[in-house]
Amino acid sequence: MDRKEFLRAALALGATAATGPLAFADLIGPSRPTPVPSVIGVTEINEVRTTARVFSSWDHTYGGGLVREAVAAQLRYAVKLLGARCPERLHGELHSAVGYLGNTAAFMAFDAYAHDDARDMFRLALACADEAGDWHLRAKVLSCMARQAIWCGDAENGLTLVELAMVRSDRLTPAERAMLLSARARALAKLGRVQDTIATVGLADDEFSNISADNESAFMRYYDAAQHSGDTGHALWDLAVRGKFIGEARKRLAAAVAGHGDAYPRSRAISGTKLASLSLSCRRDMRVDSSGKLAG
Repeated sequence: MDRKEFLRAALALGATAATGPLAFADLIGPSRPTPVPSVIGVTEINEVRTTARVFSSWDHTYGGGLVREAVAAQLRYAVKLLGARCPERLHGELHSAVGYLGNTAAFMAFDAYAHDDARDMFRLALACADEAGDWHLRAKVLSCMARQAIWCGDAENGLTLVELAMVRSDRLTPAERAMLLSARARALAKLGRVQDTIATVGLADDEFSNISADNESAFMRYYDAAQHSGDTGHALWDLAVRGKFIGEARKRLAAAVAGHGDAYPRSRAISGTKLASLSLSCRRDMRVDSSGKLAG
């Protein structure tokens, strides 16, 4: 066997032996950590914001499972930036950017049912918002924390988080207030407070009617008519499955399904699932009474 044939055979043998997850992982090895700049400037802050926007877009499209490890790694690096030197005039901007990324990472963890990770990241994002004095980010983070609490069956805590976010609501935009009121309606519906739920949905509608897209922050641009219909429709769903306001819940969920574009397939699917489950629930609950008329 000549030298070329020997090397070819050795390479083929190595490739055969290197199959399997553990062997492939060995090929990567530990990577060198990305150095943190000695001084943080506008460039680094914009990079963090851009990273948050990209991951947020991916979350809307694919959900949190696929890229959750990637965004967590980016967040760990971004947190290191907080320990570097930064001009005083950029202190708030840096914390807001890291908080925005933290909230994005937290919601992706929430999507993936990694609730403990999500809670830790939400707390980080909220601390950054408080440090920056960023009332808009604070409202967004507390809204997401409330939604997680409601999803996990703790509507009381969800309601408390929403009320905390509504402190100094005069500093918030109409979209932010509509978002928070929709979350409040969800919590109230879970608690069976029917009239309070309906009143809160009405308040959310009033705020939504005052939205001006030019006055909203980048992370609130998603809150359009389809999103509002879906959020309020989800709140009314909890009433509808108990036989109240079925038509209104169905109308809003249908509007959400029709209104969500290709950039928000996950939101469209969630509202579609709720709409389908409502239809099935209503059919299941229909009974023929003694006079032969349908009830329910």
